[in-house]
Parts: sequence; structure tokens; C-alpha cells
Amino acid sequence: MSDRTILVVGTYDTKDDELNYICDVIRGQGGHVLTMDVSVLGDPSKPADISKHDVAGEGGHTIQEAIDGEDENLAMQIMAKGAAALTTRLYSEGRFDGVLVLGGTMGTDLALDVCSALPLGVPKYIVSTVSFSPLIPPERLPADIQMILWAGGLYGLNSVCKASLSQAAGAVLGAARAVEKPKLERPLIGMTSFGKTVLRYMVALKPALEARGFEVAVFHATGMGGRAFESLAAEGAFAAVMDFAPQEVGNHLMGSAISAGADRMTNAGKAAIPQIVSTGCYDLVDFIGWQEAPQKVAGQEVHAHNRLLSSVMMATDQRREMAREMCKKLAAAKGPVTFLLPLRGGNEWDREGGPLSSPEGLKAFNEEIRQACPANVTLIEIDAHINDAAFSEAALKVLDGWTASGIVKGAA
Repeated sequence: MSDRTILVVGTYDTKDDELNYICDVIRGQGGHVLTMDVSVLGDPSKPADISKHDVAGEGGHTIQEAIDGEDENLAMQIMAKGAAALTTRLYSEGRFDGVLVLGGTMGTDLALDVCSALPLGVPKYIVSTVSFSPLIPPERLPADIQMILWAGGLYGLNSVCKASLSQAAGAVLGAARAVEKPKLERPLIGMTSFGKTVLRYMVALKPALEARGFEVAVFHATGMGGRAFESLAAEGAFAAVMDFAPQEVGNHLMGSAISAGADRMTNAGKAAIPQIVSTGCYDLVDFIGWQEAPQKVAGQEVHAHNRLLSSVMMATDQRREMAREMCKKLAAAKGPVTFLLPLRGGNEWDREGGPLSSPEGLKAFNEEIRQACPANVTLIEIDAHINDAAFSEAALKVLDGWTASGIVKGAA
């Protein structure tokens, strides 16, 4: 597989040496390179395959407009728009197999748009001085993005930054050679959950759904998992979703850094994908375990899951707020929505007599869901816990009804 082509994107006026080094490493490993220059003011030492004028023009602008604006943010947004559009077109034409983008904060801002323009399964690598930084909001990250810290690479080549650049070059070429892209030969169900310690419905549901001819992808709803789920929902990748772990909605609502973004629980609805929604861990706010709890939940009971992650129990009024927020998001859905409300609790710890049990809080949440449930949502109450067999059976019954009526298509 020596014929893979990597699109290498960056500002070839200021980072010419670094970008050409990356290209040389890729070629040295038997790969091919397609270069895209997204600089504004200067010119590269040798012409790029796709010039800065091509990039600006694809976005409906000119380089002169970017210069005349006298605003570096505006200029980079012009280039980002064009680069993303060009990347989409070039990939559809079969011009490359993976992308690598190099940058500091400016280049990373553009890189996120470029990578987001590509579907799941296309290798996407960003080499950045701000990789893994809180500067990068989760909603900007596509489902399968890879980032490598550009160590010691702010200006010019050296032995330190070559270690990062060469790894990135090898990684993206290796990924392009090895990747098994999603075939989606069976209709895909997107499901959110946590580990079996706290939520267990997926253990019964996954084989039952597969027996019905579906493929099942379960997303760990700890911020980035929810981001991947939302990214794929926005692409229309799912035949239906079982969004049973909405905790990231509460995390965002209460100011936790463990967020999947403000658009959590909205993209399936925008894409008219049928949704079955429930309440897994609705009552907990996850936060970074080595930091202080978010101000909105400071002083409330904490459960330490591990050294990375802790959870705060929501107060009764916060549970009501969470119920209203979920219903508000679902009210905008363009496709069918069923809300399964397990009346006996939403995680293993909140069972009656459990360590995080709050009968008053559970009752308040259930009442608020009943009151706030929008007209477009079918509410089904289940006199069971979310981890009981009755819950899984109810979810399958809803899906079976949708399949029989043709709302969900393609299952064997």
C-alpha cells in the first residue's frame, strides 16, 4: 500500500521548513503528498499544489480581501472556509486518503474546520502547539480526530520538534494504509451509556438489536464520547438512536468542563433521526476529579469514581432544571421521539437504599418531565429501574414498532 496520498495543510510562508520536512518523511515512507497553502501575506519557497489563492477563492473571497481587512482573525476565517470547502471537494474526487494540518493557535483553528469537513474513517491528524488544550471546545472536534503536541516547534526545525513531526507523518500515512472505514452494511443504532458498574441496559440490548439486523455503536458519555455521538448524528449516520445517558446535558448545564458541547441531544433531532431517550445518570454531574467541583454544584455530595473523574449529586431543583432542559432540546426534533421514563431510577447507585438514592429528587424529576414533555414527544412511563429487564424490553418494543411501520428502515 505505497500509493496513499496525504493532504498536508499549513501556512507555507511561515512554516515552510516544518511542512516540507513532514512531506519528505511521508515520501520517504513510500507515500505521496498533496500540499495546500493557507498563508495570507507571504509565499512558500516553492509553489504548493493548492495555492493560497485557490483556497481563498473556494470560499468566495480573494487573498487581497483577507489582507485588506487588516484583521488576522477575519483573514484566517476566510482561509478556513475555503480550506474546508476545498478539502471536501478534493476528497470527493479521490485526491487524497488522509490529512495532516500543522499550526499554532491560528493554524489549529483552521485545522479543526478542515478535519470536520471529512467523514468518519478518513485519517485526520493535527500537529499543534495547543493539542489537548482547554482552548479547544469539544464541539469543534470530529469523531475520530487525532492530535499530536508540536513540542518545541514554535519557530523553526530542531531535533525536539522533528520527533513530533516525524511521528505525525508516519502516523497519518500508517492510518491511511490500515484504516477500515465504516461500511454501514447494516443500519446503525447509536447508543449512549457508561460502564456496567452504573448502567447495564446495553448488555441485553446490543445482542437483541444485532439479532434484529442492526449494528450497534455504544458511546461512553463522558464528554468526548458524546461529542463523537453528536458528530455522527449530524452526519446522519444512525438509523435510530437510543440516547439513554444524557448526563452530558447536565454537565454542560451545571458548568462542568466534562461537556459534549451545547448541542448535545440536538443533532439527531435536526437530522430527523428517530430517537428513544431516557435518564441514565441524569442526576449526576461529572467533573474533573483533580479540580474543584463546578460552582453551581459546590458543596453538594460527591462520589469519587477514580482520580480522573468525580460526580456530584444534583439537588432537587437542579433535577427539575435538567428535566426542563432535556425537554427543551427534544421539542426541536424533526423526527419521532419517545421518552422512556423509568420511575424507579436512572443509575445503579440511585436504587432504593443505594448510596446515592434520593426518592425526593427522583420524584421531582419525574414530575417535571411529565409537565415539561413537549407535544412532539411520546412519553412512556415504566414502573422499573433503568437497569431492569423491563426497561430494555420497552426500548425494543418501541423500536420494533418503528421498524414494522417503516419509520426505521433496513433491518433484516
